[in-house]
Amino acid sequence: MTSVATLQPDPAPIKACTISRDVQNFELLIDDMENALGESWGDLSFEDAVQFMAQPEAGTLEFVAIAVDAEDEADLARIAEIVQTAKAQNIKVLLIADQIGPMVLHQLLRLGGDDFLPYPLPDGALQDAIERLRQAAVPVPVTATPSAAPTISLVPDPEPEVVQTPKFKAKGDREGVVLPVHGLAGGTGASTFAVNLAWELASLSKTDAPRVCLLDFDFQYGSAATYLDLPRKEIVFEVLSDTASVDSDTFLQSMLTFNDRLHVFTAPADMLPLDIIGPEDIGRIVDMAAANFDYVIIDMPKTIVVWTEAILTRAHVYFALLELDLRSAQNILRLIRALKAEALPHEKLRYVLNRAPKFTDLSGKSRVKRMAESLDITIELQLPDGSVQVTQANDHGLPLAETAAKNPLRKEIQKLAKSLHDLNKGVESGKA
Repeated sequence: MTSVATLQPDPAPIKACTISRDVQNFELLIDDMENALGESWGDLSFEDAVQFMAQPEAGTLEFVAIAVDAEDEADLARIAEIVQTAKAQNIKVLLIADQIGPMVLHQLLRLGGDDFLPYPLPDGALQDAIERLRQAAVPVPVTATPSAAPTISLVPDPEPEVVQTPKFKAKGDREGVVLPVHGLAGGTGASTFAVNLAWELASLSKTDAPRVCLLDFDFQYGSAATYLDLPRKEIVFEVLSDTASVDSDTFLQSMLTFNDRLHVFTAPADMLPLDIIGPEDIGRIVDMAAANFDYVIIDMPKTIVVWTEAILTRAHVYFALLELDLRSAQNILRLIRALKAEALPHEKLRYVLNRAPKFTDLSGKSRVKRMAESLDITIELQLPDGSVQVTQANDHGLPLAETAAKNPLRKEIQKLAKSLHDLNKGVESGKA
């Protein structure tokens, strides 16, 4: 490791620096920096960082990795100054966070942090973050390494180039159908289902399609923006922070439009606590959406939070995705027990089995039947395994209909969208 304080003449320029109270508290970071950059990096203390970045030697820095832990929260002002100094010198900022509060992390990201990683660092995470920072860098004459294929960016650029927002005016003349989607265990494909259902509804007709919006309410790991290749706008955080002063026009301006049809309220740019917003606030957002769209698809976090009840009471159908495994079965029992204890409308839940057994898998079909009987539920929809095409579509930021129209999962979601729309039109005809 090269120490910046004692730089010796070296043909390799210093490309990055770690900045911390004591870098020895982040031993894994030292190893990963050496693996990623060899000898082309240095180390700075909080005391020396601002002064060094003002010197000519800092001109070769691509980024600084600021490593902070819980003890550093009391020193937030100095860390904020380091972040701002780096941004003023056009140096990217990577935050390495070890057990710091989410609001502190959010504040540092808002001051100019370009990305963050949790500590201890996951395998390969630092190298991936470095690649993202280099991709997001302002083009400079030179030595970017050519790539045979485009690299998928996991974190969208903070400032999008040209983004389309809904073109229609908010009139509040709709009574939208509210359709939350909730994964009952990790990896059940809830976000994929929500994104593709929203797109299928939005593209039912080329001339008279319903107006559809997708709300990504997973404020920490929401992936709707990734699956549709959309940037994340800072205004989303502003809307969530003060819903009482947000009107329908402002709400529409906070949304993005995918392919001129689907309108998306993405998750915030930064990871936020799920309780940053309360039941009344979440209710206002859903009510505004329902007043201006025919269908409101909500991608829910897996966690039950204080505002889950506000969504459930407004939902027309609450899709609960599961898999044919014990964890899903246990979570269903716990969820039903919790809803009954609070006298909440658990009958709104519609269970969707993802990666269901094939028609010829008689043993699998038998397991599905036994699972439903033992849980005393009805599994109303069984989705086939979309296999690798699902991952490919998500990584390319496109719905299945755009990349694999004949995929069996896409066909089932398309059927569901059509049946929901036909049912809704029948209800509206009955009202008329």
